[in-house]
Amino acid sequence: METIGNHIQAADWKSEKHVPVIEIDTPIVKNQPVSISLKVGAEIAHPNTTEHHIRWIQLYFKPEEEKFLIHLGTYNFDAHGESVKGTNEGSARCEPFVKTTVTLTSPGTLLALSYCNIHGLWENSMEVEIA
Repeated sequence: METIGNHIQAADWKSEKHVPVIEIDTPIVKNQPVSISLKVGAEIAHPNTTEHHIRWIQLYFKPEEEKFLIHLGTYNFDAHGESVKGTNEGSARCEPFVKTTVTLTSPGTLLALSYCNIHGLWENSMEVEIA
């Protein structure tokens, strides 16, 4: 059976420029806002051109004792140097980096999914504990 899951790729983000990186700088405290950074191209820069770019990153949370994922956010990157002057001549480009704030009440797993317009879907995950 053909499923989306069959087309999601994963790798070590230190050696693969398409993998979304999840970073949390402080301990997660129950019912307290925590800042989460998501980026693509942390170690190896990803091109950010009209022809080749990251279109979006999505963030999900899978609570330890629950069955389903919780969609925390979708972060779109819409400017890639397009212009009436020509390809990559535009005056603005979005970088595939976002910082968001969430409040968690239980341990679980954060999951990030990114989409490259040429190389498809990429995923990464991070186990999180609650202090």
